[in-house]
Amino acid sequence: MNLMELLAGQLNNPDALNKLGQSVGANPEQVNQLAKIGLPTLMKALGQNASTPEGASALAKALEQHEEDDVDDLDGFLGKVDTNDGEKILEHILSGKKQVVQQNLASQTGLQSSQVSGLLTQLAPLLLGALGQQKKQQNLDASGVSNLLNGAMSRGDSGLMGMASKILDADKDGDIMDDIGNLIGSFMKKR
Repeated sequence: MNLMELLAGQLNNPDALNKLGQSVGANPEQVNQLAKIGLPTLMKALGQNASTPEGASALAKALEQHEEDDVDDLDGFLGKVDTNDGEKILEHILSGKKQVVQQNLASQTGLQSSQVSGLLTQLAPLLLGALGQQKKQQNLDASGVSNLLNGAMSRGDSGLMGMASKILDADKDGDIMDDIGNLIGSFMKKR
């Protein structure tokens, strides 16, 4: 099972959707919609960040901090998720485009930007925890992490990945590289 299928399967759990929804005042359907669009968006941004050897190395080091996260117990994970860490993760992943991405996700889901932010600060640690586990289980180096991300994105729903690109393309020029910026060093900073 690929990473996106694993996360989507966990987030289709009604209890998890309710728990996430209650945390930000959203209904489970809106949470599900955000997860379906938001996780591919974060994956796409991570993939762009890891597209250079330096970026992949920085991400691999960051994932080492999350490889022991128990994301298999989603209810337990969400009960103790560190949203401050989630906020820092989003800053690293999205850099200066975080607000624009959150606004774009809000317009796609009918949620308020503050609700999107609250949900993403919970989903980002979940994503890094799942990636960290995959890195550890498969004994991946930086190149392997980059390949894992590319593989997960290529096996994902192409419509969702296209939507993720549009969400990340803040200036609507068709190129997300200029919008994401060079985040090579951002993962090396201590949170």
